[in-house]
Amino acid sequence: MASALAVLLLVVFTVVAVLLRGSDTGVIFQVSDQVAMIGVGVLLAGASLLFAAPRVKADAEGIDVRNVLVSRRFAWGDVLSVSFPDGASFARLELPDDEYYSVLAVQAVDRDRAVEAVRALRKLHKAARGE
Repeated sequence: MASALAVLLLVVFTVVAVLLRGSDTGVIFQVSDQVAMIGVGVLLAGASLLFAAPRVKADAEGIDVRNVLVSRRFAWGDVLSVSFPDGASFARLELPDDEYYSVLAVQAVDRDRAVEAVRALRKLHKAARGE
């Protein structure tokens, strides 16, 4: 989805930039305005690609979660459970003191893959805690 949105944004801003010079709005657009419009499209496309960055890697010791801009590592001992509440868009790690950390890489729209990922994370969590 993020890649498709990035391409769409870039195409839309490029088309608008090309059509700026031919429009009869009474405003005189220069080549610099067209370049700026394409530049805005490139920036927005790049920003939309940030949503393709979330990752999760887990092993016997803990779990690395990379969301849009931030990466964190949690030891399994610090994680109370791996959950996917009803109606939630993302899985999450339940932490002490009623806190949680969203795992954006495991999304509800992924359906069966999300179920498999949560089951695998729960299995690693259970094994690490000796349950």
